[in-house]
Amino acid sequence: MIELLTRLENTYNGKDYALLKRAYEYARRAHANQKRASGEEYFIHPCTVASILTDLGLDAATVAAAFLHDVIEDTAVSEGDIRKEFGEEVLELVVGVTKLDKIQFHSKEEEQAENFRKIFVAMAKDIRVIIIKLADRLHNMRSLNFLSKERQQRMARETLEIFAPLAHRLGISQIKCELEDLCLKYLEPDFYEYLSTSIEESLKANVEMVDQVVLEVKDILSESKISGDVFGRRKHLYSIYRKMKERNKTLDQIYDLVAIRIIVNTVDECYEVFGKIHHRWKPVPGRIKDYIATPKPNMYRSLHTTVATNFGKVFEIQIRTYEMNHAAEYGIAAHWKYKEKKNIADDLDTRLTWIREVMEWQGGLKDSKEFLNSLKGDIYSSEVLVFTPKGDVISLPKDATPLDFAYSIHSAVGNKCVGAKVNGKMVPLNTVLSVGDVVDIVTSQSSKGPSWDWLKIVKSSSARVKIKQFFKREMKEENVRTGKVMLDAEIKRRGYSMSELLTEDAFMAISAKMSFNGQDEMFASVGYGAVSVNQVVVKLIDYHRKSQPQQEVTKFFKTGKKGDGSVKVKGMAGLLVRFAGCCNPVPGDEIVGFISRGHGVTVHRKDCPNLKHTEDDRIIEVSWAETADSVYNAGIKVTGNTQTEVLTTVASVVAQLKLDIVSTNGRIDPKTNQAIVDFHIRLNGKDELNNLIKKLSQEPKIIDVFRTAN
Repeated sequence: MIELLTRLENTYNGKDYALLKRAYEYARRAHANQKRASGEEYFIHPCTVASILTDLGLDAATVAAAFLHDVIEDTAVSEGDIRKEFGEEVLELVVGVTKLDKIQFHSKEEEQAENFRKIFVAMAKDIRVIIIKLADRLHNMRSLNFLSKERQQRMARETLEIFAPLAHRLGISQIKCELEDLCLKYLEPDFYEYLSTSIEESLKANVEMVDQVVLEVKDILSESKISGDVFGRRKHLYSIYRKMKERNKTLDQIYDLVAIRIIVNTVDECYEVFGKIHHRWKPVPGRIKDYIATPKPNMYRSLHTTVATNFGKVFEIQIRTYEMNHAAEYGIAAHWKYKEKKNIADDLDTRLTWIREVMEWQGGLKDSKEFLNSLKGDIYSSEVLVFTPKGDVISLPKDATPLDFAYSIHSAVGNKCVGAKVNGKMVPLNTVLSVGDVVDIVTSQSSKGPSWDWLKIVKSSSARVKIKQFFKREMKEENVRTGKVMLDAEIKRRGYSMSELLTEDAFMAISAKMSFNGQDEMFASVGYGAVSVNQVVVKLIDYHRKSQPQQEVTKFFKTGKKGDGSVKVKGMAGLLVRFAGCCNPVPGDEIVGFISRGHGVTVHRKDCPNLKHTEDDRIIEVSWAETADSVYNAGIKVTGNTQTEVLTTVASVVAQLKLDIVSTNGRIDPKTNQAIVDFHIRLNGKDELNNLIKKLSQEPKIIDVFRTAN
């Protein structure tokens, strides 16, 4: 541990070293008395992770986060404690690693593994979080021998599918190669042992030839007055294993077990040496690759050729600059395979390439604040990847909701959806999902199906199509007919007619808000119960009121027919007057008039709830005539022990007062088991109504009686 502190002190400046030493001591105290599966102190693990990142040249904040990356998860330390001690930047890195640790990998298929890698990257706002996690996984793989065989293979397979490809795409070949070799050790132990032993023996037998090629290449550099380094480098075991498997070859048929690497200063020198090597030895056809002119997707650059030497041995030779070699070993930027718009992808490529070049020019991350800032938020994605409860990955469009998730599983799941859980908590169906969320859909067989409002919630075109298909399938003639009757009745109750409100323009306006494709679809949705009558009628009335210019309101005054003489309209005569069915005003009630197009003036009680949202310019002053000889209907609600007692009592009192019962409607209250009966009574005015209510309230068999709005 002391050696690590010494190395940190020699690598980082005074302020950065002070931060790292504090993080070191803090983690040591937090992990005190904790042990790993090997029996060694747990603190060795964060120290090793920090050491790996120091080797890669990461900045002080990242190495500090490496020391602390397990304290929130495994100790009593809180996020607030980390923020207070080390600041927001270190906290974000630690929390990012902790968040990634919670991802559970289940799938073994390549397509699914690619989705996991996407999630892994998308969940990390800062690329440094992923690099910490790669170093964390590398040390765990190094100490895998202390776990059970089952856990060894599970972690090795997960590492091979998720973490090694991530390291490759970030261009960090050091980590990538070691991870792959360790995976091979646990997934194919016999093959690993065979390769290790056989390759070692082969290298010993051919060491003189390798030295001879290195010596001849150095002669070429010397003759060309080019300074550089030349050395033989053994291919890592997993790459050899993969070649044998993919090409169905034996080890004897793999001739490039060792690559001769030449490192020079400039690109021109690369090509000059390249040509002179081909002049010295004959190149193998089809084995020349120029990754300088056309870099690999992870921005790897080098010249590769395979030559047959004059002593009968075939060698692969790699030629690159020092900058290229640095990028290949410690690369940080990669080209991510997101499904993005071209302009975003081009921007991403430009910025990531710039990051790589900054690292090469400046000699490491810690020397460039501008570089660190560019790392944050450089990962863009137009898709959201979430988990099912079983761990499968579902790809959804940006800003997708649980409804999109439900319909992506199956149409039946979406149609029967009644709720959703995200990360174990119930959430509204319009909740916007985030990358890595675990989504569980709650369904009910008694559900009537989707609502038209869902079309405004879902973001995926497939979900929208499935919802519309459901309504199209359910649009039976009876639903259309039922919905039309319901709308017509409610429109009339509000003092309008269907033809007055449901114009072509009005329907276009309402369909824009509610996504109806035709009037039958609207009627059917009302009849089916997907949309309430009130939702449609309110929108139609609102459109009707807004679309009528004020000057047109007075036009019908001249053409109206003479109404009931019991009501006078202030300042006007000869108007069509009728009484609103929603509140049934009677003489003695305070009343107002509402100007309705085509129906003259509709008289309401002043306290009618339907007037609450009416424009003031449509209200007109009206009054009862001094001699009103018309009859009116008024509603009362009567409660008693039984319907028989209520009916006989009310009938008796009404007869005594010489009034008439127009209609009755009775029911039993399930909570109190009492009988409730609505009556419409024909009478001459409010005095008669008040007298009726007074007499009924005095009857011993009547529990309650009061006037209703209609």
